[in-house]
Amino acid sequence: MTAFDTSERRAWAAQADAYARSFGKLCAYPVPRLLDAAGIEAGTRVLDVGTGTGTAAAAACGRGARVAAVDAEPSMVAVATRNAPTADVRLAVLPELPFADDAFDAVIGNFVLNHVGQPRSALKELRRVARPGGRMALTVWAAPAAAGQTLLGRAVQAAGVGRPAHLPALAPGDDFSRDEQGFAALLAGAGLQDAGCETLVWEHRTTPEEWWGGPAAGIATIGQIVRSQPPEVIEAIKAHFEAMCAEFTDRDGVLVLPHTALMAHGRA
Repeated sequence: MTAFDTSERRAWAAQADAYARSFGKLCAYPVPRLLDAAGIEAGTRVLDVGTGTGTAAAAACGRGARVAAVDAEPSMVAVATRNAPTADVRLAVLPELPFADDAFDAVIGNFVLNHVGQPRSALKELRRVARPGGRMALTVWAAPAAAGQTLLGRAVQAAGVGRPAHLPALAPGDDFSRDEQGFAALLAGAGLQDAGCETLVWEHRTTPEEWWGGPAAGIATIGQIVRSQPPEVIEAIKAHFEAMCAEFTDRDGVLVLPHTALMAHGRA
């Protein structure tokens, strides 16, 4: 594994329940579009890679598909098994999957490529397990990020906090442009046919308490940054966050956070 992969495993260790209470609701939004793009229907043999708490796997089961799902984090596998009891849920880490060549009619991955150190190798492995002509659909966060997506990061910056040295970024040679053209090109480079990409835009409705709960629990990179600070700095970050929430709070006290993601698709 790369240093990025090792950091990701550490960041997500035993975090399934905290993720479900915070960022999991945000990440569920693209699931219906993802399943449509992959042509998932009754009888489809589908792999949900990076299943997390099993939201997409459960939705595919609901369509009558024959679902396998994998995640690199044991706590996610445990929760996904409960949420999608008819799916074959396993512990597995990209780019090595425990499935034969051409095993699936469709492969989906909801924000999984954000969390792997070698996206191109991961895509080649996903293509390997998809049958010829099988459909693939994947999401990643777009860059530049939407205003709601940057709220927590802005609070961290306002407190004078940078990215700690123990949290490596993706190596430049492994990264790709987080726009429609760049994401589609990534799939095409892995040998997928008819690769395309579209932008998904939505407003995530939450509360300040729920949204702060993610980083407070150490969820994702932003949580690792927050949790690595001394208590007084964490309080400063939280104070900036609470002040900035006013920009996004409606009259009922609900945070309305604009988000933008990319959904790419193609055929093996």
